Order: sequence, then C-alpha cells, then structure tokens
Amino acid sequence: MERFLSTWLVSAVALSVAAWLLGDHMSIGDADESNVARIVAVLLVALVFTIINSFVGPVLELLSLPFIIITLGLALLVINALLLLLTEKITDLFDVAFHIDGFWWAVVASIIISVSQSIVGAFVNPPKQSVRVIRN
Repeated sequence: MERFLSTWLVSAVALSVAAWLLGDHMSIGDADESNVARIVAVLLVALVFTIINSFVGPVLELLSLPFIIITLGLALLVINALLLLLTEKITDLFDVAFHIDGFWWAVVASIIISVSQSIVGAFVNPPKQSVRVIRN
C-alpha cells in the first residue's frame, strides 16, 4: 500500500510538471476552478494513471515485447502515450477535466512524465544502501 501511495503521488507531480511544461497542449482541471479543485483533479488523474500503469501497462508491454526489442525500446514511448490517452478517456467518463491535444503531444507528455517520475522518485524512494557487517 505504501508503494502504491508513493507511486500515486510521484505520478501526480509528474503529470503536473508535464501539464505545466506543455501549456495549452495538455491541461488538468479547468482554468477557472479554484486551486483546491485543480489539485483534486490532478490527484484523480494521477490515481487513474497509476491504476492503468499498474494493470494495463504490464500486459501491453508483455504482448508487445518483440516489437519493443526490435525498436530498441522506442515502442515503450508509444505504449506510454496510448496509456496516457486511455487515462484521458477514462477521466472524461468521470467528468474530470484532463485534455491532451493528440497522439504526438501524448508522446511528448509521456517523455516528460517518465523523466519527472525518475527524478521525483529518486527523492521519494531513494535507493537502499546495503549495510555491511564486518566481523573480527
């Protein structure tokens, strides 16, 4: 449960960074909403995104593994962009304002989100150092 919560919060920060950097091409929440409503929208979008990445992402990656190998991993960008677009469709069903201008902007957003998740994740979940016991 702790891992899910940290992944959810890291995704929220990464999605916020992507929306901030992409400006009008990606938006979370309505511009005329209060800050609290926009934070709630970011948290809801991040929740859906985390659930999709936890359950749908690994299945897609496994099914497209030969294509990922052939393209030297570039197919993962397409998979991540499609998962982001799926998040947009699902959040639209729940009336959460989340918009991406199209597939190529979703690819750019997935790159930004991946980099942001790596950076923020390094601070939230620092690598564990092994402790070496020295005996005389």
